[in-house]
Amino acid sequence: MQPELRMTSQAAELTLSANKVLRNTYMLLGLSMVPTVIGAAIGINLNFSFMAQSPILGFIVMLAVMFGLFWGISKNRDNGLGVVLMLALTFFMGLMLGPILQVALHLRNGAQLVGIAAGGTGVIFFSLATIATVTKKDFSFMGKFLFIGLILLIVASLANLFFQIPVMQLTLSAIAVLIFSGFILFDVSRIVTGGETNYVMATLAIYLDIYNLFVNLLQLLMALAGERD
Repeated sequence: MQPELRMTSQAAELTLSANKVLRNTYMLLGLSMVPTVIGAAIGINLNFSFMAQSPILGFIVMLAVMFGLFWGISKNRDNGLGVVLMLALTFFMGLMLGPILQVALHLRNGAQLVGIAAGGTGVIFFSLATIATVTKKDFSFMGKFLFIGLILLIVASLANLFFQIPVMQLTLSAIAVLIFSGFILFDVSRIVTGGETNYVMATLAIYLDIYNLFVNLLQLLMALAGERD
């Protein structure tokens, strides 16, 4: 086989493989929204007073459960248990939406704001995913900047747990929207260019991007457009 033909064949195989990973990722991502919605419906009716009384302890417990599930998913990425753990994680993340949804739904226009945040998240995701898929551009150069931005965001968010400055929280939410929008572009691009070949891990990354984008969009909308009694 001529070198040119061999290269063309390899490129075609890589494209087919990337398309398969992307298709499976979107299928699992869609499925993961079911336990998320169920978890959120349950979380709305739970009492999270312990987290309000000790937000730092609540944050640590939440992180412990999340990272335990992250570890389990990573270890079982190539078998069915990884999918089961992924769905368990999305159910837990849905539960953790309880506190912010409770606050939102106590606003006169809370249900509308939740709908706008969900719709806005969908528009941003599909727009950026389409850009990454259609252009097939490699956005891996964004990885370092996004990671540094995420670390700084986490540190600033932890600091604001002590200071409780509303303006700072608003600023952090706006920055988070930009960072996680960038991560959507980065993570979808990794699949398209063959940088991520495991659909379970790809789904985990994109799910967390969407989840955090929704939460921070909702926080912005509540602060800027929430109608209180």
